[in-house]
Amino acid sequence: MAADVEGISTPLARSAYVAIREGIIHGVHPPGSRLRERTLSEDLNVSRVPIREALRQLELEGYVTTSPHRGALVRQLTLRDVAELFDVRLSLEVLAARQAALAVAEGRADDTLRGVLAEADRATRAGDEDAIRQANTSFHAETIAMTGNSLLIATMTPLLGRIRWLFALTADRDPHVEYGEHVALCDAIYSGNADLAGALAFAHIEHGRAPSLRGLAAVLPAD
Repeated sequence: MAADVEGISTPLARSAYVAIREGIIHGVHPPGSRLRERTLSEDLNVSRVPIREALRQLELEGYVTTSPHRGALVRQLTLRDVAELFDVRLSLEVLAARQAALAVAEGRADDTLRGVLAEADRATRAGDEDAIRQANTSFHAETIAMTGNSLLIATMTPLLGRIRWLFALTADRDPHVEYGEHVALCDAIYSGNADLAGALAFAHIEHGRAPSLRGLAAVLPAD
């Protein structure tokens, strides 16, 4: 995934952003919990300035909400949030898959996506759940990057963390099925077949919708 984060201006702020985001994704900071600047500053050994910048970015990306009386709180995801995320992915990631295939057909792509898929293969064989989530998110991120469409990339970048959050919440999905679908999509992209790539991207995302919502119905509020 890209090293830079839109809206983060310094390495310390980026480091704080990543640490807090990963804490949210892995449940260290559960939904509804308060993110106190002082505590985070002490835990991460940085001043409050990069913590504030990190929290502002996390609010923009939907991980955090702010309250006048309680400050920054970890957002409570709902089933509606997850359904809306799938809706957006069905539009933007299908477009990305098509444009990535066109980039290959026009000679504008390299082998980076294949490298990401190889990482996913290794993680899947090892059964490393965190590495699987990271590799799967990176696969989607690299597909988007392959398009060369700056507006699409800027639109999707804040959503990639949310997608990884979703992957963490739905870790019971069969990683071998996920990997197999990524292989088929990767092959379609590198064949330069935009129609097939778009169709496979649509099917891949839609296949995940029902089991994800079903699995999360027991742990997330409806709205």
